Amino acid sequence: MLATVEQYVARCGQPAPAEVEVLLARASDDIAAALITAVYDPADDVAGALVEAVCAQVEFWLATGSDGITAGEAWNAVSIGPVSLSGRSAPAASPVLVAGVELAPRAYRALHLAGLLPGEVSDAW
Repeated sequence: MLATVEQYVARCGQPAPAEVEVLLARASDDIAAALITAVYDPADDVAGALVEAVCAQVEFWLATGSDGITAGEAWNAVSIGPVSLSGRSAPAASPVLVAGVELAPRAYRALHLAGLLPGEVSDAW
């Protein structure tokens, strides 16, 4: 895993949900997949950006009702038997697609600011 439960709690400022270890593992896999073709200087301190991205990914999933596998997408109207739901609004921010992986906006920003996204060229080169 790219982030620990303790790092999640410290960065998000909220208690960890019961399923946080599973979500951190899924988010770590997503971040790794999004960066599969990224090129960066291994001497750079990238660990902080990776932790930030993983924690932001989990925080986004929890805020949007996703579990990292299924989408926590909004619904306009849903009826199942006598149960009817309508009017749920879409999340304030939409995920960003990177290498086929949907990244939370804050996860994308952390990776972008660190120059870790595929196709970005660092000024250090």
